[in-house]
Amino acid sequence: MKVAIVTGVAGGIGKASALMLLSKGYAVVGMGRSETPDLTDFSGLQLTYVPGDISSADDRKNLFEAAREKGDIMALVNVAGVAPKVRSDILEMTEESYDYVMGINTKGTLFLTQTVANHMIKQGKGGSIVNISSCSAYTSSTSRGEYCISKAGVSMITKLFADRLSSEGITVNEICPGIIATGMTEAVKAKYDKLISEGLVPLGRWGTPEDIAKIVIALCDGTFGYTTGASLIADGGMHIRKL
Repeated sequence: MKVAIVTGVAGGIGKASALMLLSKGYAVVGMGRSETPDLTDFSGLQLTYVPGDISSADDRKNLFEAAREKGDIMALVNVAGVAPKVRSDILEMTEESYDYVMGINTKGTLFLTQTVANHMIKQGKGGSIVNISSCSAYTSSTSRGEYCISKAGVSMITKLFADRLSSEGITVNEICPGIIATGMTEAVKAKYDKLISEGLVPLGRWGTPEDIAKIVIALCDGTFGYTTGASLIADGGMHIRKL
């Protein structure tokens, strides 16, 4: 049985990615911070849910062990991420907020990837690692600097592991979503509705979790088998510079 690990599996991009991976024949072992998430959409499917926080070494170990018991770990999709609990000017950003965001978004991603990468090498069957970064990795938002820094870190994590694992037949890539309709962006919906209506996003709409999940699948199923260390931008054209 081929197994995919998906963090942040209970909602948004993680949920959409897990559902698509299941439809492609993967057993999915997923982690979320909720002890009792709504997993109705996974009813009857081969999802194993492990509650936990990827900033915790013990929780990462529990997730990995649960996946290893299911079969060959062939894919890791690092989705789990948090925004600052309170947006504040970078001149007022606290160490507590920085540590909270970096612990999950960057440290957790780094060390879960390290664990899974070592196991994939031992399996000797290759594999795919996909990191969900953000347009914030290359776009300044001075009211949430810790988030931008954390996602820029994910970009370098991607390149480092892509370099190290290339000889092992393991591809490592990142997806940089733009404005996606998830729980994280719900609190600022009115702001982004206005910006999108004013032309911020050339395609003229919010992105959906499914938009991103389709790219996840392509990176996991070999469609882009000659691609590693890449940053795939999925922001509706927001990154385009115009004159």
